[in-house]
Amino acid sequence: MYQDRFEARLAKVRHRFAGSLASKVDDTIAAFSNGADETPEAAASVDQAYRRIHSICGIALTAGFPATAKVAGDAEALLLPPIRSGRSPSRQEGALVRQALQALRKAAEAELQIMYGRGG
Repeated sequence: MYQDRFEARLAKVRHRFAGSLASKVDDTIAAFSNGADETPEAAASVDQAYRRIHSICGIALTAGFPATAKVAGDAEALLLPPIRSGRSPSRQEGALVRQALQALRKAAEAELQIMYGRGG
């Protein structure tokens, strides 16, 4: 009986995560793009992107999205140096983060397609 309740709750978490994953990735890409310059708002935009990535990392593996979790972790690691120093990413860091975010989009779309028969 406990196992059934656990499975039901986990199914709800998976469903909620899957339903919001594509928009979280798109919002992250948009937030990062807005923060990829030297304006005062740039650090805040990068922080928003980091928070979204961190939330994806936190639940993706549990929700059954291992590739998404791995790629999100890679993107999170790339965002840490600018976040920790309260600055915008350098051009090189920005290019790497943009690549990681595009890889995240592809991983999420692929796993949504596999697990639920639809894209993001």
